[in-house]
Amino acid sequence: MQKSSLRKLHPNIWVVTATSSLTDISSEMLVYLIPLFLANVLGVRTAVIGLIDGVAETTASLLKIYSGALSDRLGQRKWLAVLGYGISTVAKPFLFFANSWGWVMGVRFGDRVGKGIRNPPRDALVAASTDQNQRGLAFGLHRAGDTAGAFIGIGVAALIIWFTQANSNLLAPETFRLAVLVSIVPAVLAVVVLAAGAKEITVAGQRSEAMRLSLSGMDSKFKTFLFIVVLFTLGNSSDSFIILRAQERGLSVLQTMFMLMTFTAIYTILSGPLGALSDRVGRRKLIIGGWLAYGLVYLGFALAGAGWHIWLLFGLYGIYYAATEGVAKALVADLVPDSQRGSAYGLFNAAIGITALPASLLAGLLWQGAGQWAGFGPSAPFYFGASLALLASVLLWRRVK
Repeated sequence: MQKSSLRKLHPNIWVVTATSSLTDISSEMLVYLIPLFLANVLGVRTAVIGLIDGVAETTASLLKIYSGALSDRLGQRKWLAVLGYGISTVAKPFLFFANSWGWVMGVRFGDRVGKGIRNPPRDALVAASTDQNQRGLAFGLHRAGDTAGAFIGIGVAALIIWFTQANSNLLAPETFRLAVLVSIVPAVLAVVVLAAGAKEITVAGQRSEAMRLSLSGMDSKFKTFLFIVVLFTLGNSSDSFIILRAQERGLSVLQTMFMLMTFTAIYTILSGPLGALSDRVGRRKLIIGGWLAYGLVYLGFALAGAGWHIWLLFGLYGIYYAATEGVAKALVADLVPDSQRGSAYGLFNAAIGITALPASLLAGLLWQGAGQWAGFGPSAPFYFGASLALLASVLLWRRVK
């Protein structure tokens, strides 16, 4: 990335990046501790953990369709995004009082409702604040800032674990509740930064009188891309199963936090450069490369025999995220006009979130039941994910030109 290119970016890109970074400091302190809290403290089985992740993501994802369409209808992106960040911030403190998996599901649902409201208008704001030649860079920078926040958040969680239970293989409830309290501060700051710093961008093109809640009228290439993404996501179960796999292979809670920091460091370093690279060589090539990397890493998770194998592979997992997360959103912006982007991002995010329910449920069942019956055990969901990644890569190469 050249400094001149960064200087040309609209101030909104930096504000949204800072907001996402602060939000991820808060969220990532907790998101990887939640499956350990459920399993170690509340004694919840993997199938239920998959259900919690799936229901929270899927139900809230329905809001992304309405939120994206509403932002197109109103021609307003900023304040819907602020509202979404605010809802997530209000929901988070209730984890401090959680004493059952149902309570955890309720808080997760509230947090995902906020994400469902904010993501489509936020992504549309990023797309509207830059031109096509810098779109990959803008989304890549946003992902880098987001993941840098995750790195810091996981680091703070690791420090809390270090001072409260450094040598324990199981998460203590006191450690989890302390992390919840600390996470509130950056969450509040994120809302303030976006509300005070972002500027609204007037939506280009004629706005529809009715909200667009379906794929009707969308470009056929966008529809095809969305179908392929859904297919890939069906094998992309919650990362909670990777955390549980690491613990099952022998990593302590603290080692798991260091493993996550390795992942986020690689993700942060590569997101910006790979996003900028997609501006030059094309989005499709980067996404296919990322999906193939995902398939190889998931195959490695299936075959891993020790905790350090999971640690190494999870670091390489950052390559997949860096090559696909921001680049896929830039590709969506390339495939639809500005006046439809809120709706497009709503449908894109919702499709991924809705597919998270069967993906996570299936992974939990494969791990706990079908995998044991077939002789694969905890390796089963990772073999399944690797297979679908390969199929999706082939379809994207052949069907989206």
